[in-house]
Amino acid sequence: MKKFLMAASVGILTGAIATTQVAAPLLAQESEKSSNVYEQLDLFGDIFERIRAQYVEEVETNELIEAAINGMLTSLDPHSSYLSPDDAENMQVQTRGEFGGLGIEVTQEDGFVKVVSPMDGTPADQAGIESGDFITHVDGESVLGLTLNEAVDLMRGPVGSEIVITVVREGQPEPFDVSIIRDTIELTAVRARTERDAVVLRVTTFNDNTFPNLESGLKEQVEALGGMENVSGIVLDLRNNPGGLLTQAIKVSDAFLDKGEIVSTRGRDPQDGERFNATPGDLAGGKPIVVLINGGSASASEIVAGALQDHHRAIVVGTKSFGKGSVQTVMPLRGNGAMRLTTSRYYTPSGRSIQALGVSPDILVQQPPRSEQTAEEEETRPGRSEADLRGRLNNDSLSEDEIKQIEEDRARAEEAAKLREEDYQLAYAVDILRGLSVMGGNQPE
Repeated sequence: MKKFLMAASVGILTGAIATTQVAAPLLAQESEKSSNVYEQLDLFGDIFERIRAQYVEEVETNELIEAAINGMLTSLDPHSSYLSPDDAENMQVQTRGEFGGLGIEVTQEDGFVKVVSPMDGTPADQAGIESGDFITHVDGESVLGLTLNEAVDLMRGPVGSEIVITVVREGQPEPFDVSIIRDTIELTAVRARTERDAVVLRVTTFNDNTFPNLESGLKEQVEALGGMENVSGIVLDLRNNPGGLLTQAIKVSDAFLDKGEIVSTRGRDPQDGERFNATPGDLAGGKPIVVLINGGSASASEIVAGALQDHHRAIVVGTKSFGKGSVQTVMPLRGNGAMRLTTSRYYTPSGRSIQALGVSPDILVQQPPRSEQTAEEEETRPGRSEADLRGRLNNDSLSEDEIKQIEEDRARAEEAAKLREEDYQLAYAVDILRGLSVMGGNQPE
């Protein structure tokens, strides 16, 4: 708040230097604006008193004021809102990585609740909720006309209780109901594992634990592979990551960049703009990186993908991201409430804004739905070869070591094929890294 006040003071001092010929009309305009503001505030007060005195039912004064404040904020954009003391406390808990609920990040569009992304391993994820779904009813009650906070309140409840949400999904002819059991959501910010010789870093959210989890997870996987020389590259999986803390997005980007701008923010006043630059050091040791994104990758995820893409540090694979290019500042208010206000737009190092456009992947790769019938056919189809025939001839041209090597290569190929069935986009990313490693002449043994 002090920053905004200081900027306003500079404007007043600068204006005082202008000639009186220019100042007089400006002062008249400002006086007229102030008069209009006071008239509007008088109108608000009049309406407020009439509601209190004449509404058909008695209304709690504090609830009426909170509703007015929230209405003023939500009229600005989908991401500005008033946070009651309980909501403000819940937000602080979420940034620490544990909270109660369904496990979905939502926004509001056309009056309905739109799913930005389900969070990995949460009740919503297990129930099959997908990015882009619209929630129209909660336990039979329509969310149309409710604020986003009010709709979210409907979805909250005791851990272990059941909720039925009505979902409209693109490609589905009719809305359908989904039953979900509420649970405590414990988010692991980063899950690290290896696929063949690639390290996969699945980043689910950007909270206080994200960078520490990423750093330690990468270190463990590299050690398990016997050192960075045995790693073909890094897959940074940001799919269905709804974002979070800007500071963590900057740290994750910086982890793989030696220099250059990561992101810049520009507010209403040019003096409030900020630039964030990378510091020396690359956790990946220069190894190639593939970033996976989809329509559920938003905000902080897009900052990371955009920064690594603009610096040609990573190949971005998947589908277009969500397109949230604004920054919200949470400002504490009296009474332990808070205001979440959109204060700036962010820009990738090349100066582009992804607001409403998203980050476009370098390689567009859809995640094909797997047919259950096809899966059953594959499981029952017999896989016979010459090696299965009784009385077959032995291969006398290869040594035992060569045969063992062929069998190991075949096993790796079968693992790759299995991964393609389970997660086609991830398998594609791993194949890219292996191809880059072979072309570079440093294929891991």
